[in-house]
Formats: sequence, structure tokens, C-alpha cells
Amino acid sequence: MVDYRHDFRAVADAVTDLELAGLDQVWVPEPYGFDAFTQLGYLAARTRRVELGTAVVNVFSRTPATIAMSAAGCDYLTQGRFNLGLGASGPQVVEGFHGVPFRSPLQRTREYIDSCRTIWRREPYEFDGRTVQAPLRAPEGSGLGVPLKLVQHPVRADIPIWWASLKPASVAAAAEVADGWLPTMFWPERAREIWGGPLAAGRELRSPRLGPLQIAAGGRLCVGEEITGARRQEALEPARAHTALYVGGMGPRTKNFYYDLFCGYGFESVAHRLQDRFLNGDRRGAAALVPDSWLSDTNLVGPPGQVRERVAAYRAAGVTSLLVTLDPADRADQVRQIERLRAIVDG
Repeated sequence: MVDYRHDFRAVADAVTDLELAGLDQVWVPEPYGFDAFTQLGYLAARTRRVELGTAVVNVFSRTPATIAMSAAGCDYLTQGRFNLGLGASGPQVVEGFHGVPFRSPLQRTREYIDSCRTIWRREPYEFDGRTVQAPLRAPEGSGLGVPLKLVQHPVRADIPIWWASLKPASVAAAAEVADGWLPTMFWPERAREIWGGPLAAGRELRSPRLGPLQIAAGGRLCVGEEITGARRQEALEPARAHTALYVGGMGPRTKNFYYDLFCGYGFESVAHRLQDRFLNGDRRGAAALVPDSWLSDTNLVGPPGQVRERVAAYRAAGVTSLLVTLDPADRADQVRQIERLRAIVDG
């Protein structure tokens, strides 16, 4: 997973080395900064084998046709190595940054997925949904719109779509209609308890044509015999700060999906105190409350044996792709980390 806070050109330089070291996928986020598709176009020209994807593009900031066009363009540039990660984001970003009402996110995502697949098949795009309408009819439109189809022939008509979702209903929908699922704050040992029911319900309705549901999850990666004690705690600090940011600040006090998930994991008391500190401006104090057990189980940090146990836990929880974040400071160490993880996964 690319960290959007760092120099993307430096990240792209590193990706070329990481691809040779065995990296399989690169996911580019798009919170409210540089757009993901532009950056992926740059990565497409710099890479040859690694898959590239958005993690994630929200379904409120662009029309379905714009997303379908951009995805088809990235798939063309990569010659079939692109993954489209979609999600709803939240009202703070959608309404605060994009100025669009945050309404019916689940239905909207489903209709965007259906729309993209129709456009990639080069069928005349005609959609009459609850959140998406094309061509736009009067009185909203002039009534002059006509169903159009994509001019170019896409490399693939079945570009993989990954749905980033957390709530039970949207997780079930992802398991039903998406190629892959992108959960956040995924705890392998507790995943079945939180999401097992929705995943099973969605899979019951899943078309065999889609194949098995793919799942990408993971955390910070730092593996080495020397990663113990204080060194290991230091390596986990970015993950501690990241958890505090999401649980404490990714949404208002009454509508934070990550806060709700953390409570679902059994950290209600911690989540409440952490959110209070974060929203009162004490980010360091909020981070200090993040439980060590959470950090140990949701990251790949430690000696090889310990990381091997974490890899096995993610596999047992159904994860098919390990989604890892690397320390950006040392490119040579990034390569070593991917090589070590590759050896563990393949061993």
C-alpha cells in the first residue's frame, strides 16, 4: 500500500526495485489529495509485472462512466494489470471536500459496479437505477442524451473490482458482486466473528462466473531477527499512530465507521477514551492508548518466526493477498523486507 503522505516519485522509484524483489501488487490510495489514476498511469510506465490498483476511489466524486473510462485506460497502459478498488468513503470527505450529498452509499456502489461492467463490455450505456441514471432524462436533463458505448476496445471486459467495505450489509454485497474485498483494520483472529455472517450471506448469492472472492488485508511490514523488544515497539509506532487517527479522527464523534469496528473488536472503553483525546487535540495521548495486542496481531512486525505465524493467521482468515506498508526511509531495506516476506510466504 502506497503511503499518500510521501513523495510519490520516490515511491515509484522504489516500486521498480520492489517489483524485482517479488512484490505482486501496488495499491494507491486517494483520500483528498492527488488523484489515484494519474499516479497509476505513471507507475504503469515504470513497471512490467506488478499489478496496480486504486485503494480506493470513492463513488461520489466521479460519474460511473468517468471511473469506467479511467479504469479501462489504466488497464490498457498496464496491459491487463489493473485492479479497480471502489468504496464509499464517508460524509466528511464526500460532503466536505467534494460537496456531494452522502446518500445511499451501498446502493450507489452496486450501481457503479454494474455500470462499469456494462461500459467495459462496450454495450450502449443505459442505466436506470436509484442513484445512477444514464442517459439523464427530463426534467433533470434536456432529454437529448443517447446511450453511448466506449469508443476504444478495453484490454479486458472483466477488470477486477475490489470493494472497500466495513459494515455488514456492504460486506455482504461485496462478497456477492465484487471480485475482491478490501477490509480495513482486519484482525485475523476476530474476522470471522465480525464479518463471517455477512461474507457467507453474500457468497450464497455470488455468481460462479466471478470465481472465489479475493481478500487483501495486512498491516505494517518489518521482519528481521533483530526486530525484538524496543526495536519492535519502535517499528510498530507508525501503526499505533495510524490506528489512533482512524479510530479517533476519521469521522465525527457520532459517525466514525472505524470507531464502531474497534468497539466491535471489544475495545469499547479504549475507543471512547482514545476518541476523546484525539478530538481534543492530544494525538500522542490517543496513540498511547492503542493496545499492544492489537498492534501485534494486525501487523507483520517481528522476527521471521513471529511474522510466519501472522502470515498463517491471515491465510486461515481467508486473506489471499497480504497488503503491507513499508518504511519509506530506506529503499534497500524495503527490498530486503519484501524478499524476506516472499521467502516466508513461499516457504
